[in-house]
Amino acid sequence: MAYSQMLGAATKLLPIQKRDFVSLSGFTASGLYELFEFGSFIKAHRKERNVAAPYEPLKHRTIAMIFEKPSLRTRVSFELGVHELGGYAAQLTGETVGLGKREAVKDVAELLSRYNDAIVARLYSHSIMEELAAYASVPVINALTDLSHPCQILADAFTLYEKGLWHDGIKVVFVGDGNNVANSWIELAGILPMHFVLACPEGYEPDAEILSKAKQAGVSKIEICYDAAEAVKHADVIYTDVWTSMGQETETKKRLQDFSAFQVNGELVSKAKSSAVVMHCLPAHRGEEITDDVLSSEQSLVMDEAENRLHIQKALMVKLLSPAAYQDYGLSQRLKFAAEKYERERGPEPREKKVASNLYR
Repeated sequence: MAYSQMLGAATKLLPIQKRDFVSLSGFTASGLYELFEFGSFIKAHRKERNVAAPYEPLKHRTIAMIFEKPSLRTRVSFELGVHELGGYAAQLTGETVGLGKREAVKDVAELLSRYNDAIVARLYSHSIMEELAAYASVPVINALTDLSHPCQILADAFTLYEKGLWHDGIKVVFVGDGNNVANSWIELAGILPMHFVLACPEGYEPDAEILSKAKQAGVSKIEICYDAAEAVKHADVIYTDVWTSMGQETETKKRLQDFSAFQVNGELVSKAKSSAVVMHCLPAHRGEEITDDVLSSEQSLVMDEAENRLHIQKALMVKLLSPAAYQDYGLSQRLKFAAEKYERERGPEPREKKVASNLYR
């Protein structure tokens, strides 16, 4: 059986085991690396554009997508990802659903579970996300809340991994607000070894519970620094996000003042390693948290990480909704690695033996 056929063999609809992706905490380090490898496969398969042998492990699956917040990358990457995997995505606005307002969260969760195979939600309240997951009988994926943005951090770490930049002890410096993206980076630091620094003004620290839990894991060195120039010394990655997130518009003027010394510009980037890369989850306010020249520089991985939202979310959905296909990939990879190891250990076959064996073909 061909490699592509083996991966496609497990598309038969089977009952889905309930497993949510509300945060990164459900992953182990090995589980994340395995997901990154699968993401690389998904990305490569898409580039092949093999119409004759499409990879559709979500065929006949339906996913309900609730968007309370405006969205570009999240909406397009999820909707397109579901389509490319053979499924169908039903788009719902926050106003249409009215979670916890027009209808009880419990009722929405139970109803959508009867209609669909999964729920993707981009919400304001994290507690409502948790309630949605608690009452849904199908997997729930957190596409963003005010507390966390785990899908974004999956894409960020995957981008560094695929480019060969990820290593134990990598120094990632987040310059800006201790917001949902920063919280998810800190959560990742509780799983994968790194040196994570949040450079922010006083009063803009990350969620205390998430920070405490990540530090207690003892996996990474995690610091809060109130001096951006000091924080980025020896940095491998400089990361930033908008200073004013959705729902904080009334604080814009104050935030512009408070964060004025935390702009990612050429001068700040020059204080990091010469090989340092720059990342931003987008949308960016050019000229505020990051300058135009830095965002568009050769050091910028911004569009790479944005693209990788599509690939790593597709990998995540296969893992949650088609575990048989995901397991088949893992098995085929282990067989492939075993074969490569055998070939390396055996060494080159003697020429005489090759010639002799060819005579009997």
